[in-house]
Amino acid sequence: MRVVIVTESFPPDVNGVAHCALQTARHLVRRGHSPLVIAPAVADPAADADAPCAVVRVPSLPLPGYPQVRVALPSRRVAAAIAAHRADLVHLAGPFVLGVRGMTAAARLGIPAVAVYQTDLAGYARTYVGTGEGAAWRRLRAVHGAADRTLAPSSAALRDLEAHGIGRIRLWGRGVDTVRFRPGLRDAGLRRELAPGGELLVGYVGRLAPEKRVDLLAGIRGIPGVRTVVVGDGPSGPGLRAALPDARFLGRRTGDDLARTFASLDVFAHTGPYETFCQTVQEAMASGVPVIAPAAGGPLDLVDHGRTGLLVPPGDPDALRAAVTSLAAAPDVRAAYGRAGRAAVEGRTWEALGDELIGHYREVLHERTAVAA
Repeated sequence: MRVVIVTESFPPDVNGVAHCALQTARHLVRRGHSPLVIAPAVADPAADADAPCAVVRVPSLPLPGYPQVRVALPSRRVAAAIAAHRADLVHLAGPFVLGVRGMTAAARLGIPAVAVYQTDLAGYARTYVGTGEGAAWRRLRAVHGAADRTLAPSSAALRDLEAHGIGRIRLWGRGVDTVRFRPGLRDAGLRRELAPGGELLVGYVGRLAPEKRVDLLAGIRGIPGVRTVVVGDGPSGPGLRAALPDARFLGRRTGDDLARTFASLDVFAHTGPYETFCQTVQEAMASGVPVIAPAAGGPLDLVDHGRTGLLVPPGDPDALRAAVTSLAAAPDVRAAYGRAGRAAVEGRTWEALGDELIGHYREVLHERTAVAA
């Protein structure tokens, strides 16, 4: 199968869309298929040296106020690359700008398209500009409505899509690397460095951006014997360092270093209310770490409240503080949640989810063939 993955982001970017697109390309290659990736250009000319397949980069500009995010510019390369690859199917990863062009090209060439919904763009519009939700949904309806199938990462995302008039939706979650992320990487030396007094380590991992609401971690300041650890970077970094003067900011960590950090936490606290899935929750669970997350979006599917972690009302620092306080006082409960979390994700490998995705591709191709006949 020849597949073109048109993605709004790709490594070296560090975010859910980029990571999922990379894992998809890797899995397709492992299964003997022929993927091609089309993504916005990045500053590093050697960025794609380790990519699993060929990558076509489209001219892009940094997003104002958030230079880590690049937005593709209009380009004929998208249609030309899809045609040159002789694609059987186009995979649109988090389509909004580049993905719209990919959908247009696929439709013009008569190639079926699968659109993967990954980002709550309406929520982002509300966070950054206080308006624009309607425009975001109109754009999403246009691209997803034209696709042969939309894949939603969680039941909450599926309900949102249906509520806004988008059909032909199926659930498709995300895999997690249960070999890399595992409890055995808990590092006594790292813990001594981060908590020299033996404090309980409560950590956040992710982008430091307004929609992630990392500022809510200020609600756990002053809990006796608790130390906050923040992993990641982004435009909110300077303000968060001022708001959380007692926290340890570790910057961006990736690969085995990130996995070691996850496993060395005592509690993982996610704060963002706009997650369509929330991969870091899965990575914490795979690491055997109990999770506290908002009762909204993707975490509703991932966290079994009272068994693998705790769900709290979104945007409520008092509820977050109460959850941390309760787990800090209950080491046996933390251990039980951690074991249950690990067990819950052991079957959610990228291999299993990748095969499920290929099944969706085949169904879409079969449906197109049936209609043509």
